[in-house]
Amino acid sequence: MESDSAAHELGSLRVTVVRSTAEMEDALSVRRAVFIAEQGVTEAEEIDAYDGDPRQVTTAVHVVAYLDGLPAATGRLLLDAPDGENAHIGRVAGLREHRRRGLGRAVMLALQDEARRRGFCGATVAAQLQAIPFYESLGYVAYGGVFLDARIAHRLMDLQL
Repeated sequence: MESDSAAHELGSLRVTVVRSTAEMEDALSVRRAVFIAEQGVTEAEEIDAYDGDPRQVTTAVHVVAYLDGLPAATGRLLLDAPDGENAHIGRVAGLREHRRRGLGRAVMLALQDEARRRGFCGATVAAQLQAIPFYESLGYVAYGGVFLDARIAHRLMDLQL
Protein backbone atom coordinates (compact mmCIF):
# COMPACT_ATOMS: atom_id res chain seq x y z
CA MET A 1 0.00 0.00 0.00
CA GLU A 2 1.36 3.33 -0.91
CA SER A 3 -0.47 6.51 -0.10
CA ASP A 4 0.63 9.92 -1.17
CA SER A 5 -0.82 12.53 1.13
CA ALA A 6 1.24 15.24 -0.50
CA ALA A 7 -0.81 18.12 0.88
CA HIS A 8 0.60 17.77 4.38
CA GLU A 9 1.44 20.77 6.52
CA LEU A 10 5.06 19.67 6.72
CA GLY A 11 5.67 18.89 3.09
CA SER A 12 5.48 15.68 1.13
CA LEU A 13 4.23 12.66 3.10
CA ARG A 14 4.44 9.14 1.68
CA VAL A 15 3.52 5.99 3.59
CA THR A 16 4.76 2.78 2.04
CA VAL A 17 4.93 -0.91 2.83
CA VAL A 18 8.52 -1.96 3.55
CA ARG A 19 9.79 -4.17 0.72
CA SER A 20 13.58 -3.82 0.88
CA THR A 21 16.31 -4.08 3.48
CA ALA A 22 17.00 -0.35 3.02
CA GLU A 23 13.36 0.48 3.89
CA MET A 24 13.57 -1.94 6.84
CA GLU A 25 16.61 -0.04 8.09
CA ASP A 26 14.62 3.20 7.76
CA ALA A 27 11.87 1.70 9.93
CA LEU A 28 14.38 0.46 12.48
CA SER A 29 16.13 3.84 12.59
CA VAL A 30 12.87 5.46 13.74
CA ARG A 31 12.26 2.71 16.31
CA ARG A 32 15.80 2.97 17.65
CA ALA A 33 15.42 6.75 18.07
CA VAL A 34 12.06 6.44 19.85
CA PHE A 35 12.10 3.20 21.81
CA ILE A 36 15.80 2.72 22.50
CA ALA A 37 17.23 6.25 22.72
CA GLU A 38 14.16 8.03 24.19
CA GLN A 39 12.45 5.33 26.21
CA GLY A 40 15.39 3.19 27.29
CA VAL A 41 14.23 -0.10 25.79
CA THR A 42 17.17 -2.40 25.08
CA GLU A 43 18.05 -3.37 21.51
CA ALA A 44 17.44 -7.02 22.44
CA GLU A 45 13.88 -6.19 23.60
CA GLU A 46 13.09 -3.95 20.65
CA ILE A 47 14.44 -5.79 17.61
CA ASP A 48 13.13 -9.32 17.08
CA ALA A 49 12.55 -12.03 14.49
CA TYR A 50 9.75 -9.99 12.86
CA ASP A 51 12.29 -7.31 11.93
CA GLY A 52 14.38 -9.11 9.34
CA ASP A 53 14.66 -8.86 5.57
CA PRO A 54 11.07 -8.25 4.37
CA ARG A 55 11.66 -10.53 1.39
CA GLN A 56 12.20 -13.43 3.81
CA VAL A 57 10.10 -12.59 6.89
CA THR A 58 6.52 -13.51 6.02
CA THR A 59 5.00 -13.10 9.49
CA ALA A 60 5.02 -9.28 9.58
CA VAL A 61 4.43 -6.26 7.38
CA HIS A 62 6.11 -2.97 8.22
CA VAL A 63 5.26 0.49 6.94
CA VAL A 64 7.35 3.65 6.93
CA ALA A 65 6.11 7.21 6.65
CA TYR A 66 8.57 9.36 4.73
CA LEU A 67 8.36 13.09 5.17
CA ASP A 68 10.13 15.00 2.42
CA GLY A 69 11.93 11.76 1.57
CA LEU A 70 13.21 11.02 5.09
CA PRO A 71 11.90 8.31 7.45
CA ALA A 72 9.75 9.94 10.14
CA ALA A 73 7.35 7.27 11.48
CA THR A 74 6.80 3.53 11.33
CA GLY A 75 4.72 0.61 12.57
CA ARG A 76 4.26 -3.08 11.94
CA LEU A 77 1.47 -5.59 11.52
CA LEU A 78 1.99 -9.16 12.75
CA LEU A 79 0.40 -11.73 10.46
CA ASP A 80 0.72 -14.90 12.53
CA ALA A 81 -2.44 -14.53 14.63
CA PRO A 82 -4.49 -17.73 14.83
CA ASP A 83 -7.55 -17.85 12.55
CA GLY A 84 -10.38 -15.71 13.87
CA GLU A 85 -8.15 -13.54 16.05
CA ASN A 86 -7.27 -9.90 15.50
CA ALA A 87 -4.12 -8.83 13.75
CA HIS A 88 -1.60 -7.27 16.12
CA ILE A 89 -0.31 -3.79 15.29
CA GLY A 90 2.75 -2.66 17.17
CA ARG A 91 6.05 -0.81 17.22
CA VAL A 92 4.23 2.35 16.12
CA ALA A 93 6.67 5.23 16.49
CA GLY A 94 7.23 8.73 15.19
CA LEU A 95 10.30 10.88 15.53
CA ARG A 96 9.88 13.46 18.28
CA GLU A 97 10.19 16.46 15.96
CA HIS A 98 7.28 15.23 13.83
CA ARG A 99 4.77 14.20 16.51
CA ARG A 100 1.21 15.50 16.63
CA ARG A 101 1.22 16.22 12.90
CA GLY A 102 -0.70 13.22 11.54
CA LEU A 103 2.15 10.81 10.81
CA GLY A 104 1.05 8.26 13.41
CA ARG A 105 -2.48 8.38 12.06
CA ALA A 106 -1.20 7.82 8.51
CA VAL A 107 0.86 4.83 9.69
CA MET A 108 -2.09 3.33 11.57
CA LEU A 109 -4.49 3.76 8.65
CA ALA A 110 -1.98 2.06 6.32
CA LEU A 111 -1.56 -0.85 8.76
CA GLN A 112 -5.32 -1.19 9.25
CA ASP A 113 -5.84 -1.20 5.46
CA GLU A 114 -3.19 -3.90 5.14
CA ALA A 115 -4.88 -5.97 7.88
CA ARG A 116 -8.25 -5.66 6.11
CA ARG A 117 -6.67 -6.61 2.78
CA ARG A 118 -5.29 -9.74 4.42
CA GLY A 119 -8.70 -10.76 5.79
CA PHE A 120 -8.47 -9.69 9.43
CA CYS A 121 -11.71 -8.47 11.02
CA GLY A 122 -10.04 -6.55 13.83
CA ALA A 123 -6.80 -5.12 15.10
CA THR A 124 -5.26 -5.15 18.57
CA VAL A 125 -2.59 -2.78 19.89
CA ALA A 126 -0.70 -2.88 23.16
CA ALA A 127 -0.79 0.85 23.84
CA GLN A 128 1.56 2.71 26.12
CA LEU A 129 -0.66 4.53 28.61
CA GLN A 130 0.22 8.00 27.31
CA ALA A 131 -0.75 6.87 23.77
CA ILE A 132 -4.26 5.68 24.69
CA PRO A 133 -5.94 8.97 23.65
CA PHE A 134 -4.25 8.71 20.23
CA TYR A 135 -5.58 5.19 19.67
CA GLU A 136 -9.01 6.17 21.02
CA SER A 137 -9.12 8.92 18.38
CA LEU A 138 -8.83 6.13 15.79
CA GLY A 139 -11.70 4.17 17.37
CA TYR A 140 -9.74 1.70 19.51
CA VAL A 141 -11.28 0.65 22.83
CA ALA A 142 -9.12 -0.23 25.84
CA TYR A 143 -9.78 -3.36 27.86
CA GLY A 144 -8.12 -5.36 30.61
CA GLY A 145 -5.63 -4.19 33.15
CA VAL A 146 -2.34 -2.38 32.91
CA PHE A 147 0.70 -4.56 32.19
CA LEU A 148 4.40 -3.92 31.72
CA ASP A 149 6.20 -4.48 28.45
CA ALA A 150 9.89 -3.49 28.42
CA ARG A 151 9.20 -1.89 31.82
CA ILE A 152 6.63 0.48 30.25
CA ALA A 153 2.94 0.43 31.29
CA HIS A 154 0.53 -0.65 28.54
CA ARG A 155 -3.12 -1.60 28.01
CA LEU A 156 -4.61 -3.68 25.23
CA MET A 157 -6.95 -1.94 22.79
CA ASP A 158 -9.11 -3.34 19.99
CA LEU A 159 -10.67 -1.98 16.82
CA GLN A 160 -13.14 -3.80 14.60
CA LEU A 161 -12.11 -3.45 10.97
